[in-house]
Amino acid sequence: MKEMINELIQYRHLLFMLTWRDIKIRYKQSVMGFLWAIFMPMMIVAAGILVKKAFSILSGNPMNLSQIASVSVKALPWAFFVGSIRFATNSLIGNMNLVTKIYFPREVFPLSSVLASLFDFTVASSVLIIILTIARIGVSIHLLWLPVLLILLILITAGLGMILACANLFFRDVKYIVEVILTFGIFFTPVFYEAEMFGKWAPVILLNPIGAILEAINAVVVLHHAPNMYWLGYSALWAVFGFLLAWNIFHRAEFAFAENI
Repeated sequence: MKEMINELIQYRHLLFMLTWRDIKIRYKQSVMGFLWAIFMPMMIVAAGILVKKAFSILSGNPMNLSQIASVSVKALPWAFFVGSIRFATNSLIGNMNLVTKIYFPREVFPLSSVLASLFDFTVASSVLIIILTIARIGVSIHLLWLPVLLILLILITAGLGMILACANLFFRDVKYIVEVILTFGIFFTPVFYEAEMFGKWAPVILLNPIGAILEAINAVVVLHHAPNMYWLGYSALWAVFGFLLAWNIFHRAEFAFAENI
């Protein structure tokens, strides 16, 4: 593991170069350019607001600005996750000419996809700040948890991205399965709703570590209280051990990449 880390540090400039290349390719020759980084997450926010409005009509309780804020702070991390996984899954196939060339750590491909999506997330966060300001969501000491939660989200995303990139190289059906799961995954993840709506079944929803992290982000940003420590620990275990395991599996399978391209 130490050798893998040192190797990645050694090739960090290649990682950053590929990240910048991915960012430019995504928006090359598009009329809106980098505005797509804002538009796509905002579409998820808009869909979430419609769902919240439907819930409010059915329950008879009027929708308030804090509910819009909750949807927004969960929609952006979800958009980051979906974008990262979608691009990471195809990262090895999309760079097959480089994969078969001289040696370098191939994990730079899925990791660069995650970093490029992180750039999109950063751009879209500027609009999120405006939404939170309009909704009069203040700042609390619990906001200090946010960097920790984002790191956990990035680790889970990067680990899953490496596994799927590797699997897609050997089994080309994987990318189609991933698309289906990402399309319907939002309905099984507390983005448009809160897990507590399901009462005693809420823990089932939170078994999805992404869902647990989204709920924690909502807690520290909008609700101004600390995240649930049990589910935070659960997500942290998934993030750290999942990432290390995925990286190790990816590294062990790397020798067979060239012959399976």
